[in-house]
Amino acid sequence: MTSTVRQLLQAKGSMVHAISADATVFEALERMAAYDVGALMVMNGNQLVGIFSERDYARKIVLMGRISKDTLVGEVMTDDLITITPDATVADCMNLMTGNRVRHLPVIEDGRLVGVISIGDVVKAIMTQQEFMIAELESYITGSR
Repeated sequence: MTSTVRQLLQAKGSMVHAISADATVFEALERMAAYDVGALMVMNGNQLVGIFSERDYARKIVLMGRISKDTLVGEVMTDDLITITPDATVADCMNLMTGNRVRHLPVIEDGRLVGVISIGDVVKAIMTQQEFMIAELESYITGSR
């Protein structure tokens, strides 16, 4: 049963898809499509400086009439980041995500980006926890333990 971010990352892997702030939005979209992800971490070397998501594209490019081949990721990325640590719980993730209306949480340990948790990861972990709890309760009730 997965209960911490660290355990969740161990189960799903800590692959981080990233791009630099001076890449074009078009390049970011190509990378997101290639990796089938909804967001990229924006890095300056080893330093996390922002996140670029489908939401950023929709709201800051499409709705504002900008052109993705002429706009840099750094101009439209979200740089007011909400992050989490590996020792946080899955419930902490859900609270942060729903409370701040975000779908991705960069995982930071000792000032370094060590992974990313998506809302899909959190929902899957919660469903697994609930299935385990239901099985335990059914076993208890029927006395088959």
